[in-house]
Amino acid sequence: MTIRNILTEPNKLLRQISQKVDKVGIEEQKLMDDMLETMYAAKGIGLAAIQIGIPKRIIVMDISKEEAKKPIYFVNPVIKNKDPLKATYEEGCLSVPNQFANIDRPSRCEVEYLDYDGKKQILKANGLFATCIQHEMDHLNGVLFIDYLSKLKRSIIIKKLSKLKPNSAIL
Repeated sequence: MTIRNILTEPNKLLRQISQKVDKVGIEEQKLMDDMLETMYAAKGIGLAAIQIGIPKRIIVMDISKEEAKKPIYFVNPVIKNKDPLKATYEEGCLSVPNQFANIDRPSRCEVEYLDYDGKKQILKANGLFATCIQHEMDHLNGVLFIDYLSKLKRSIIIKKLSKLKPNSAIL
């Protein structure tokens, strides 16, 4: 497994819409293994493939707080049946380092996806898990959590991140 570089905002690739995966094979499984290793190394709970520069509809997550890892792999996830009731969580993002904001999202949802072995699954998510999967799925559509903020707050965060980046003018 390889730890990959995580892209940070501002970066045009993060705004790209990821492409559907035709089938889950060895190449996709290796990518998911690398993504998981990268996510754990960065102390994250979710990572979309586009965050490491691969525009594929693949997500890895692990929201377990125990020492035993409980990774979940999502290929071509689709959210179904969003609950109209909202929940607010403070969100952060590996692609928007050291920035946090309270974001309202549906409190529950159902996700249909292919797992690590390419088998179709349906999962009911609520609480932090529902928030995390929706956050990661936003990445697949070129959306970051800061896009839910006011234009002023978003531009302040992007300016801060731009100053931290070497050669940010070429992105």
